[in-house]
Amino acid sequence: MPTIVKAQTANSIAALQLALKLEYLERKFYQMGQAAMVSTALPSTNKVVFDQIYAHEADHVTFLATALGAAAPVEPTFDFTVGGTYSPFTDYPTFLAMAQAFEDTGVRAYKGQAGNLMADNDLLTAALQIHSVEARHASEVRRIRNEKGWITQNNTTIPAAFAAVYSGATTEANTTHAGVNIATAISAGVSNDRKTEAFDEVLTTSETVAIFNMFCTANC
Repeated sequence: MPTIVKAQTANSIAALQLALKLEYLERKFYQMGQAAMVSTALPSTNKVVFDQIYAHEADHVTFLATALGAAAPVEPTFDFTVGGTYSPFTDYPTFLAMAQAFEDTGVRAYKGQAGNLMADNDLLTAALQIHSVEARHASEVRRIRNEKGWITQNNTTIPAAFAAVYSGATTEANTTHAGVNIATAISAGVSNDRKTEAFDEVLTTSETVAIFNMFCTANC
């Protein structure tokens, strides 16, 4: 685990608090998924993968909570059924779809908070270390779902309620990066699908919070 560091600015504290809330969400989701796989409510197919992802999320929670110290938020309470709409712990396709949504959210959200951590190089480095692991999780879950490991435009095969994971102010269909429009700058022989796959986008704080709040019922 990276050296424990303390947040120095209001922006970095807020960024880590949001990151910790997302890690709480993911840890609880995989913890409940593990239990469902043991009870046979969900098949044990790929259980070893989700056991490992759960272990990673638990480590992330420990690291971020320790880094924040007294500023660490209380673990929220979650409803992964979204008011009874979904059944992720009895229906395996739903579990997989939601896992993909959470991992893709984490990848975009960590990028969105990078600017708030620029004042502390140690914090930024630690966040990037977690971010890359979340990206590996996202790719693995997508593989299990027989999807590509990367995002094409803002296309998705998960429930419509999760559309915000791939849209937002900077949609995954964006083709302009640092002032360069890759739709026109890159060879016409390359499709826009391929061009958007080469770049991941960010989620803003408000966009991340809106996704998080779909599942949070207390201490949000």
